[in-house]
Amino acid sequence: MATRAFYNCTSRPRPYVGIYPVSQTREVFQFDHVPTEDDGLPYLYVIGPFNTIRGATFMANFGRSNPYCQCVADAERLSKLYE
Repeated sequence: MATRAFYNCTSRPRPYVGIYPVSQTREVFQFDHVPTEDDGLPYLYVIGPFNTIRGATFMANFGRSNPYCQCVADAERLSKLYE
């Protein structure tokens, strides 16, 4: 059985949450591929990709030190619940 490489030719910008290194503030941004260190982004680390801007915004606003919002799926679920 031959393996097939996965190429995402129709990539669309996906929402991510970036955390700045010193202030630890969170910012929602969109990126068309998985961010790496080579992209030169100013963030210490990045959470995502999210399916919706609503989920990314929920993670940026309420995800810090929240035991109920630990991952992308939690943020998407909770943002839909508290819509």
